[in-house]
Amino acid sequence: MIRRYCLLACAATLPLAHVSRGQDVDKPVTPSTATTSPTLLEPLTVVGSTEQAWTLSGSAAYIGADEFRERGYTNFSKVVAKTPGIYVRDEDSYGNFLNISIRGVDGNRSNKVTLMEDGILTAPSPYSNPSAYYSPKVGRMAGVEILKGSSQVKYGPQTTGGVVNFLSTPIPEGDGPRFFSRNTFGTDNTFFNHMWSGDTVETESGRFGYLLELHHQSSDGFRELDGSGATAGMDLLEPMLKFFWEPNTALKQRFEVKVGYTDFDMDDSYPGVTEQDLRANYDRRYAGNAFDTFDSDATRSYFKWIAEPSDSLRLESALYYNEFNRAFFRLNDVRLGANDAIGGGTNIPIASALLNPAALAVLQGYGDGTIRRLSNIRFHESYGWQNQANIRFETGSLEHDLALGARVHYDSVTGEGQDVRLRSNGNGGFYEVSRAAGRTPNALEETTAIATFIEDEIKLGQLTIRPGFRYEFIDWENTTPAGVSRSGDEHLVMGGVGLNYLLDDCNSIFAGIYRGSSPPNTAGYMSGADAETSLGYEIGYRHQQEAFRAEVVGFYTAFDDLITPQIGVSTGNVLPDQNVGEATSYGLETLVEYDAGEAAGWGFGVPVYASATYTHARFDVPAGQRLTGGLFAGAVDDNEIPYIPEWRLAVGVGITGEKWAVNLDASYMSSTWGTGWNGTTPTGIPSAVNGKIDSLVLVDLTGHYRVNDNLKLVGGVQNLFDERGLVSRHPQGPRGNAGQTLFGGVEVTF
Repeated sequence: MIRRYCLLACAATLPLAHVSRGQDVDKPVTPSTATTSPTLLEPLTVVGSTEQAWTLSGSAAYIGADEFRERGYTNFSKVVAKTPGIYVRDEDSYGNFLNISIRGVDGNRSNKVTLMEDGILTAPSPYSNPSAYYSPKVGRMAGVEILKGSSQVKYGPQTTGGVVNFLSTPIPEGDGPRFFSRNTFGTDNTFFNHMWSGDTVETESGRFGYLLELHHQSSDGFRELDGSGATAGMDLLEPMLKFFWEPNTALKQRFEVKVGYTDFDMDDSYPGVTEQDLRANYDRRYAGNAFDTFDSDATRSYFKWIAEPSDSLRLESALYYNEFNRAFFRLNDVRLGANDAIGGGTNIPIASALLNPAALAVLQGYGDGTIRRLSNIRFHESYGWQNQANIRFETGSLEHDLALGARVHYDSVTGEGQDVRLRSNGNGGFYEVSRAAGRTPNALEETTAIATFIEDEIKLGQLTIRPGFRYEFIDWENTTPAGVSRSGDEHLVMGGVGLNYLLDDCNSIFAGIYRGSSPPNTAGYMSGADAETSLGYEIGYRHQQEAFRAEVVGFYTAFDDLITPQIGVSTGNVLPDQNVGEATSYGLETLVEYDAGEAAGWGFGVPVYASATYTHARFDVPAGQRLTGGLFAGAVDDNEIPYIPEWRLAVGVGITGEKWAVNLDASYMSSTWGTGWNGTTPTGIPSAVNGKIDSLVLVDLTGHYRVNDNLKLVGGVQNLFDERGLVSRHPQGPRGNAGQTLFGGVEVTF
């Protein structure tokens, strides 16, 4: 019989300023210190813990590292597979280029989701050009926090979708220095290495804590080049340093610094292959891809000051600086015939060349023509100063936790490019025939933004109401290489209210209504685009006991001035954002978790879960009209929004003993469409980005055996039944998922 001791009641009575400080954040720890509690001065988090996600006045999720590390997951799409309401389009099966959508928003390059690491904006240019090529690697994280319905007040600038906050490894606090190392090896010579060492010490000057971390991933890849058999490999290296100081002063305060670096290289690019060729060999790449490489580096850093002058006042201030540079050498288009001059002839975009037999032969190195290789080099920079104050007070019988925040932010992007022509030798190879003289500089795109918010959590008995308001002032400027400058500004207003009512110790209901806004990129402002706006509603029910919990949420979101993705539709270049009209997304999210072993009092656990998301995401187009522009072009009324599945399901079962555990996880995603056309042969230029994306069922089997307190053996099989399918037509043509992969290794802690 399930014990009636419920966790929800005690969690719901904590003030928000306390429950959102990461008190229960899962940390990579040794068994003997698994319940170590961090100090109250730890930085604020978005959700805080799994328990707190179930008490907020809005839908949220917290995924601790213990959950995805146990399964060997390093791809974000795997990590969130059981989380309702979030969808990830995978391009390379390694999660290097994230395309995240929440509740039906456009997921291209996650540009309608606010991405953060440790509460700091992490997209390279979150205002000027959010559709970039960097996102934190989940394999090195201590947890992931996701806000869906209640994200539109504290966090921006992208508030039509939601928030994904990555939590980096925390500084350990316990008895003496601690060390963690996980090393695995698997299919395609795939290596994963994550290690850190840290400690917290007491001195006469106060408490000091430090963390040194190194994260490495590499793989030969699974996609093979025609002729040579070369694979699309990758290599990632990420060191990090973090430390804090809590001085012995009358004021309770903490200073914290983090500096991290990423060096990432990959031999892959935009182009796919024809659908027919993909079905014959899901690992195939054409010879024209032989020259494609992606090289990047990123620096992320912050300096935080946290203080509690009194029990009713908490302050947090952070200065941050991020930099991202990448050199993308990629196949861009095809030119038929013998005209090799730069700028001459007619270029055929790759997505169209895949449906043109003569151009396809050139891509494969046998036809009469040339391929164009672009050197796209970009330099991104962002920095800012953000602040938040939490003030707790009472007015009569009402308890308040008032949050006030402000951020001043600057980001920019510029770059340069070079056009190189390579001619097919008629035998599956290429040779260079022309190269542009020097590199052509790009415009400098800059944005300065000032954001403020106010949110009050008001508690009256069993009822909690959270109204909030957000305002952003965006000042943008575009300067051409010739020095011609254009600028403008916009005022964005967002806000809403959410509530949570505790029916009894184990049951609660919640609801909310929020207005969101997502600004276009700077190029979009230049071309006259407006910010995308949304009005979202949600209502949900939660039940939670010690061995069983369930959540059901209904949502409805209406989008106006919808912004269409542009990349990959024509030449693959990033074009100005443009508005295309309206859309509606509504659906139902459910998650049920139960531990049969705990409920029955057995000596081992049998955790099971099931989650389901139904989403009806459709365009609202006037009768007799079709949308034009970008990935949504060709859509008529009630057509499906690309890459938003109608059904997304996940189920899992595990058996956990004292020293061992086995997990069996399965996920399903229904078929979707590659473009707003919802078909295969639209009028105009044929393109391989049109057409269906396969439904797919993937099953993983993973487990571990703990040899002793310091050593654990880990391993598993992902995609157990080797299911293959067409998982993306974007950016330029069909590509498939990885086949069956095995991994094994060791985890060491002391």
